Amino acid sequence: MYKSFYSLSKTPFSKELDVKDAFISSSLSEVEARFEYLKQTKGIGLLIGEPGAGKTFSLRRFTSTLHQAQYKVIYFPLSTGSVMDFYQGLAYGLGEEPKFRKTALFRQIQQGIERLYKERRITPVFILDEMHLSKDAFLKDLCLLYNFQMDSVNPFILVIAGLPHLKERLGLNQNRPLTQRIVMRFQINALEREEVPQYIDHHMKLAGSHMPIFQESALEALSLRSQGWPRIINTLATHSLLIGYQQRKEQIDEEVVRLAADEIGL
Repeated sequence: MYKSFYSLSKTPFSKELDVKDAFISSSLSEVEARFEYLKQTKGIGLLIGEPGAGKTFSLRRFTSTLHQAQYKVIYFPLSTGSVMDFYQGLAYGLGEEPKFRKTALFRQIQQGIERLYKERRITPVFILDEMHLSKDAFLKDLCLLYNFQMDSVNPFILVIAGLPHLKERLGLNQNRPLTQRIVMRFQINALEREEVPQYIDHHMKLAGSHMPIFQESALEALSLRSQGWPRIINTLATHSLLIGYQQRKEQIDEEVVRLAADEIGL
């Protein structure tokens, strides 16, 4: 369809983008510096962002930097399964056969972490996504679960990721013990206004474009309509290309972006 019309070799705004091909925005550059700090210090990190800000992609970028001989990544989105499913998933991820009682499962997970870290010199990296869906009791459990030798060592990396209201919940009194253990915090921001055209140009070139397809007025409209959020940019730009193809326009103008925005309800 539009790929052949615009002489593109692949889809320009695909979710399957290789992490090495990322557009390095100021926000992504900063979060990667924070993750590098977390790798050095270990312990608990907090990653916050609006829907479509790029949290999951940032996590993918982070885990891609971890050498398999030195780190073991265990990813768990809290949107799937129960809390006990989560604990059992951690045990499985550590190579353990999960116990049935919660207290025994806690100790099993801690022992599994210690074995990896002390005996095999491997740092477990736990990625807990969608944590804004968690209950306060679960946040309290995390504080207990990741308490080693009375907090004297951090034989693990734990990244808690979620929507912005997770940060507000962590500020509540009952969650302070966990909050006080967080050594890295970052909230992913939208792209700066001047970064949006660069982002679109970057993706179009990755897709094989050799000439400007989006006019300046279209880029400005994309920036305004998307407010700089990558997922919205991707969706709006893709729909603009589809409409441009349907109208046989060699370049995408502001009117095409307006039609695309109306089509997707922006």
